[in-house]
Amino acid sequence: MAIPTRFLVISDTHGDPLRHAKLTEVVDVVIHCGDLTEESKLSEFKTSIELLNAIDAPLKLIIAGNHDWTLDIPMFQKKLAEHDPLLEDELVQKEYGRFGEARALFDNAAGIVFLNEGMHRFELSNDALLNVYASPYTPSVNDWGFNYPPTEEHTWDIAGNVDVAITHCPPKGVLDRVAGSGSVGSPGLFAAIARARPLLHCFGHIHTGWGAKRVGWHVEAEIGDQALTHMTAIDGDTTVAIQNLAKLKANVKSEGDECTQSLRSKGFCATAMPAELAGKATLCVNAAIEGPDDASQQVPWIVETWLARTSVPQKETPGSNKRKNGFTESVSGKRSCMIE
Repeated sequence: MAIPTRFLVISDTHGDPLRHAKLTEVVDVVIHCGDLTEESKLSEFKTSIELLNAIDAPLKLIIAGNHDWTLDIPMFQKKLAEHDPLLEDELVQKEYGRFGEARALFDNAAGIVFLNEGMHRFELSNDALLNVYASPYTPSVNDWGFNYPPTEEHTWDIAGNVDVAITHCPPKGVLDRVAGSGSVGSPGLFAAIARARPLLHCFGHIHTGWGAKRVGWHVEAEIGDQALTHMTAIDGDTTVAIQNLAKLKANVKSEGDECTQSLRSKGFCATAMPAELAGKATLCVNAAIEGPDDASQQVPWIVETWLARTSVPQKETPGSNKRKNGFTESVSGKRSCMIE
């Protein structure tokens, strides 16, 4: 039997607290899709932990973004080595910490799980089983964290049993448009999502791409095809733009108007991914909080979907709060260059 599970999704907070969202809703899992900071300073990471601690949820999953470059140790070392003049160690440690210190802040924070790249498996406190793919990588020619050259394609090892994909980068052609540059997402990531077809794919990075879109998949598309494109994979008749900045600006109602109503009254957008669409569609959510300019903020997303039940339901001990007992069952997959 499928179990209803609620996710609160945010991204690109850039070291700032949430100014608009009240976040009093009960959720099972919080997801942060990276860019926890603006300048990768320890003080910004600590603000991010305070933000996450203020949200009532049993499990909080986070990844890094390109602005979180001190979590990418080789890039951290490269920046220090190339700085002219060389920075004093005391100053570096005060602002950015020692190698691995920022990561340790999250590893020591109760209820927060920092995800390395790869597949992860969780048994949730509502007795649901959650399979997650995570990756912090984005295409770029700049010296940011977790970048790869746009002329080369990254390997996105997303397993077929994935429920939720959490990436910092958007897939090509989905909530990824930048004025003057067009669609800047990853073609390889799009193909990997089209093959795996998770219930939910959440990301950020492109602030102007904020919104949600339910992408319908062609049933006859070859899932094993490495060259899956929008033309071969997406079913336009079943694809729905739920909400985006253009629709908000034009005051166009979203699907069922649930998003608009919750946005105005509660400071977030809400939508759902029906269980019967599993394998037929993927709900894509760009949850970038920082708006098109540094001073503006966009609202988080709350997504409800349905997950498989764990084989052995968790037992609640007398006097305990079951909602606070989310835990990792097992983790597998390729390790990133983040320090454990």
